[in-house]
Amino acid sequence: MASSRASTAACFFLALCLSSIALAGNFYQDVDITWGDARAKILDDGQLLMLSLDKYSGSGFQSRNQYLYGKFDMQLKLVPGDSAGTVATFYLSSQGNTHDEIDFEFLGNLSGDPYVVHTNLYTQGKGDREQQFYLWFDPTMDFHTYSVLWNPRHIVFSVDGTPIREFRNRESAGVPYPKSQAMRAYASLWDADDWATRGGLVKTDWSKAPFTASYRNYTANGCVWNSGASSCAMGSNSWMWQELDSNAMNRLNWVQKNYMIYNYCTDPKRFPQGLPRECNAS
Repeated sequence: MASSRASTAACFFLALCLSSIALAGNFYQDVDITWGDARAKILDDGQLLMLSLDKYSGSGFQSRNQYLYGKFDMQLKLVPGDSAGTVATFYLSSQGNTHDEIDFEFLGNLSGDPYVVHTNLYTQGKGDREQQFYLWFDPTMDFHTYSVLWNPRHIVFSVDGTPIREFRNRESAGVPYPKSQAMRAYASLWDADDWATRGGLVKTDWSKAPFTASYRNYTANGCVWNSGASSCAMGSNSWMWQELDSNAMNRLNWVQKNYMIYNYCTDPKRFPQGLPRECNAS
């Protein structure tokens, strides 16, 4: 069963990439380390970037380019062992109080417990769209590919080519959609023991520090934003209008049935005045 699932995921990922091939870049050329001083290190001639966290600071980096739509991939190997309280991230974000944002956050755990993949979206400064998942593998043993597809029709979060979440463009139902603010790609490793592990009940064990997470094979196949304009015309890239086929939808449903552990759209306590409009949109 495991090999069958892996084969299905690999086939979907290959199909997703064939129409929009991008070679993995070089961290020296593609990103800037933005905080953490020597806690962030680029190694292996620019092919590997390691972030670390200790009691005094975490670390992070951002892409040099901004994008309006694209397909973004990053391979991560997460903090092994007791990583409670830590959060590793890979996300897209614009700037300002009404920013847009597309988040992958990986919530640390006690040794032996599963990692939680926390996803969220902000549109025009409004978030509170969390969905959380367990993974069907140990993300600390090897690198795995975490992807965001962002086009005018939808946003898709994928893991090793298997979609885990889709956010449709529901502007027709009055739901704002990210379409006008360029975003950079970001990554970070930081301490969030007030909420990250079991709602903050498990605190960071600093005797285990420094904590490290590894990043490689970052690719951004997108429309570069420069001086208020996009580098590629609408429709010039196959991913621009890409939808999920039946196989991808089956994989998405499988993940959501077996590995989703929280969905804001099924949490009426979170929204006593009624669920957000996108939860009821057809």
